[in-house]
Amino acid sequence: MNYDDLILNWKLDPDLAAWAEVLPEQIQQGLDPHRYGDLARWQQALASLPPLDVTEQILTESAVGVRGPVANPAMIDTLKQALEGLHPWRKGPFNVFGVEIDTEWRSDWKWDRVLPHLAPLQGKRVLDIGCGSGYHCWRMLGEGAREVIGIDPTPLFVLQFWALQTYMRKPNISVLPLGVEAIPERIKAFDTVFSMGILYHRRSPFDHLTQLRDCLAPGGQLVLETLVVEGDRDTVFVPPGRYARMGNVWCLPSTAALESWLTKVGFKNARTVDVNQTSIAEQRRTDWMQFHSLEQFLDPTDHSKTVEGHPAPVRAVLLAEV
Repeated sequence: MNYDDLILNWKLDPDLAAWAEVLPEQIQQGLDPHRYGDLARWQQALASLPPLDVTEQILTESAVGVRGPVANPAMIDTLKQALEGLHPWRKGPFNVFGVEIDTEWRSDWKWDRVLPHLAPLQGKRVLDIGCGSGYHCWRMLGEGAREVIGIDPTPLFVLQFWALQTYMRKPNISVLPLGVEAIPERIKAFDTVFSMGILYHRRSPFDHLTQLRDCLAPGGQLVLETLVVEGDRDTVFVPPGRYARMGNVWCLPSTAALESWLTKVGFKNARTVDVNQTSIAEQRRTDWMQFHSLEQFLDPTDHSKTVEGHPAPVRAVLLAEV
């Protein structure tokens, strides 16, 4: 996991030079073994990936990954064991030399809903906040983005990205072990910013939306995906306790409320482009994510409700510009 080239390139870029100065310390804190007791085990799994020759890199298919000849079948067993050492895999799917990583989320379904509405990513600098393993980052690169930066504070997901990068070796994509708080204020450096599955985890949604605005260069586009409820512009549901067994869900607005929030903090042309109820086929338990998933978070007799009796998860995609 070497970020030296990224930091060097950013130091030469006036938009990102200030962030480059503090980034090494941020990365060190984000990968601090004293904070994350399993980090050494995950790093060992990453280091045990076998050397294999890549003949094809797949960025535009549902399963992101690589293909190539494997002369020794035992190498595949070594590869699978190393990848299994990075369990649980939540965002994907991936296919690495024929090893199919069937992740908890069919993130390709979300991408297929989002992609038709985006401004072209060709030649753009893109930021994906809360990117997990970086699945969508790879898809953004597949759409021709000039540079893709993902951030996620969970070291396991960062190492999952590096497992793919071991074979991809793409210089213009990185996943940083950072939370959104690490982004410098008013950086205004990115052409497109994605915030998918983050807003409802933020105590102050207006602060988050403002920070997203300040990450964008003039004319840039925000892609916001979040949980919503039905209602008018005054409708906001604040779960009294847990929501779908999650304790860190602060509020679920209506799409109309979200559009008004985006306008209030300074975005232009805020609009909802997709609304979709999450199904147990899109988010589910698999061999690569063996913990509880959506089916265990819903009322077993009525999947229109969570186990707490709240409306089941519905997700919306909104776009806006600065």
